[in-house]
Amino acid sequence: MSLSGVLTVSAYIAAQMLSDVLSLKIAWVAGFSVDAGTFIYPFTFTLRDLVHKVLGRAAARAIIAAAGVINLVMAALFAFAAWLPPDPTWSLQREFAAVLTPVWRIVVASIIAEVFSELTDTEIYHLWVTRITRRFQWMRVLTSNVISVPLDSLIFCWGAFGGRLPVTTVWSIFWANVLLKGAVTLLGLPTIYLVRERLAGGSGAP
Repeated sequence: MSLSGVLTVSAYIAAQMLSDVLSLKIAWVAGFSVDAGTFIYPFTFTLRDLVHKVLGRAAARAIIAAAGVINLVMAALFAFAAWLPPDPTWSLQREFAAVLTPVWRIVVASIIAEVFSELTDTEIYHLWVTRITRRFQWMRVLTSNVISVPLDSLIFCWGAFGGRLPVTTVWSIFWANVLLKGAVTLLGLPTIYLVRERLAGGSGAP
């Protein structure tokens, strides 16, 4: 694997993990309640596109599955650490458990949303570069993200909160996520030019 491939895969996994940890903080931004992970998670779609460009579709699919497993293991480890009896001299057990003990419905909804939406992103990106054009690289990223980002928010919001919060509240969370993720996606578009196209079959290779 090339150095650019190692760096893009590492950045993708790191962004996935960091966004899940940051999502534990609920912030108030422009009149909307948003989790702090929303500020970094949209970059994972563009980072996935970078992996696809450098290593091909099979590698992109593999890192999506790997990230899902890693995030599930991370949540399980947080639950295990919160369950462990604290040292008598350590006074932060309650705070640690309150923040890091996972809510499993939200964890599962998040992972399902991540995997399904980014696999969708993979297929749209692949279709663009194999059936339309390899020119206008920013357009391949924008096209795939315009579909996968709202799909991610739709699955997550209704999977995590549907039936537990009022319908209007769930839709409010959905639109706040889509708008913020869309803005972050636009900021990340130029990064597609940071790596070279895969030579053998390009980004459209199976």
